[in-house]
Amino acid sequence: MDFFTVRVQTQPFDIGEEMNRLSAQPTVGAVVSFSGLVRDFGDCAQVTALELEHYPGMTEKILAAIIEAARQRWALDAVTLIHRVGRLPLGEPIVLVLTASAHRRDAFAACEFIMDYLKTEAPFWKKEHNAQGSQWVDAKTSDATACDRWT
Repeated sequence: MDFFTVRVQTQPFDIGEEMNRLSAQPTVGAVVSFSGLVRDFGDCAQVTALELEHYPGMTEKILAAIIEAARQRWALDAVTLIHRVGRLPLGEPIVLVLTASAHRRDAFAACEFIMDYLKTEAPFWKKEHNAQGSQWVDAKTSDATACDRWT
């Protein structure tokens, strides 16, 4: 079983199932999770849905490289990174990052690192929809600043 997993998919994921898969290893002492959801505010007001596009093939390659960079920094037993694409309604999960390690500090730091790099390096494009129409979401300076702290 591969404990370093990247998936880009349209269908929802089961956080509990994914966490149980990583927790099954006897060396794991900590599993840290981050799950991002479609929220009702963003660049446009009263968001009703989020549409995500990506560059197939390249996206998975970059996500795998982000995980590998985390593995070089911290002692990780497993990582799961799932990112959804397509049109997602309000409240739907978008992304899941699970990091597993013998110790919590490595798992926490790696999870945060992966999310910061995912937000700035992965080729995803987001469009927010609301009652007035839709608009593409611009890159945020705050995401770049968060990522810069790892260099």
